[in-house]
Amino acid sequence: MKNYKALSKQVFKESNYALVPIRAEDRFAIMQWRNQQLYHLRQAKPLTAQDQEFYFAEVVAKLFGQEQPSQLLFSFLQDDICIGYGGLVHINWVDKNAEISFIMATELEQNHFAENWKTYLRLIEEVAFNELKLHKIYTYAFDLRPHLYPVLEGCGYHREAELADHCLFDGEYKKVVIHSKINKK
Repeated sequence: MKNYKALSKQVFKESNYALVPIRAEDRFAIMQWRNQQLYHLRQAKPLTAQDQEFYFAEVVAKLFGQEQPSQLLFSFLQDDICIGYGGLVHINWVDKNAEISFIMATELEQNHFAENWKTYLRLIEEVAFNELKLHKIYTYAFDLRPHLYPVLEGCGYHREAELADHCLFDGEYKKVVIHSKINKK
């Protein structure tokens, strides 16, 4: 397992779940999930194996050695099996904030969406607030999955903003909803 220089602690656990620095072995599963869930991601086209190899070699590999990387990505494991991935992206080290990114295995969305999101949020908050001492973390979600908002709000996230007509989806403009949480520690 590779370690992030920016973190003193690398593995974050809760019960049989864990966040670990993103593993190269999970890259093709991640690619598949991203391609299946294009509708809610800021990704213009399906990824190819070549795209994914390039991204891991040229972007992800460099994150591990940086003291203040622009993002920290993790494999989300259940019983040591990767069931999702995400991290803190667009990290602003000056203002101490970052966007939360997360997707889970597509087949888990139907019956385990809320459970996995809640667990992931608790773990990523440990990274953001306890390890990095960030002041604020937030989500940036196309208004395509309203079932996400009760999960976020139930975990203490505040609906901070709505950006009207902000993204084009299937020929219609959709709003973007931003939820945030402030570090109270």
